[in-house]
Amino acid sequence: MTRYALITGASSGIGLAMAEALARRGRDLILVARQRDRLESIAMELTQRFGVEVLFRACDLGEPLRLSGFLLELEEGERQIDLLVNCAGIGTSGPFLGQDWMTEQDLIEVNILALTRLCHAVGNSMALHGGGQILNVASIAAFQPGPWMSTYFASKAYVLHFSEALRVELKKCAIKVSVLCPGPTRTGFFARAQLDEQTFNDKSMMSPEEIALYTVRALDRNRAIIIPGRRNRWLAALPRLGSRWLVRSLSGRANKAHCPH
Repeated sequence: MTRYALITGASSGIGLAMAEALARRGRDLILVARQRDRLESIAMELTQRFGVEVLFRACDLGEPLRLSGFLLELEEGERQIDLLVNCAGIGTSGPFLGQDWMTEQDLIEVNILALTRLCHAVGNSMALHGGGQILNVASIAAFQPGPWMSTYFASKAYVLHFSEALRVELKKCAIKVSVLCPGPTRTGFFARAQLDEQTFNDKSMMSPEEIALYTVRALDRNRAIIIPGRRNRWLAALPRLGSRWLVRSLSGRANKAHCPH
């Protein structure tokens, strides 16, 4: 039975970079994102460049019924997934009470509920087939509260803690679980979250390709928490050195400065 790496959020950013890094290693892929045309183009390119099989499925993970249909396809199919990469994610910014609720709900559906459902469904399949590996993508935002990006920061804290807990639980099933916590990255995230990208120093931001290369090497070593970049590791550790009131105050001040509101 052919084994595949399943990557969500694979049409851009870190998800796309992970797809390319794994294809370069000869991994067959199943790519998931919202844009069918974009996925088809990526699948053709990766197949031509690396000679791997690349399947794709256009699916809005924020819609529970569509996600259920996709999971049913996986369950009834004959393709075994031995690596799950949960890259799909949404960000919002601005005052919580000023947010459109449907946008906030979509964030929770994608960042938390879809990720958890995929871990449950694919994790059970991995356990039946003798093991596998799961990579969930969080952020260095996971290590602190984030006023003016409160839902996004909280969702990433969930991903971090959930992944660490799964790592302990699933070890007996021969399933390795890691969590990726990148810092600010040169992707379209800032525009989609309505953040002022110009306030960030581009020189301090890693590219998706750099993060993917670091990550696949860390997965080889079965690292629990993967934080690419020395500066990002320092930023992730910093909140533990200060008092909680100071951490949330500084975080809120930084986020508010980047918001257009």
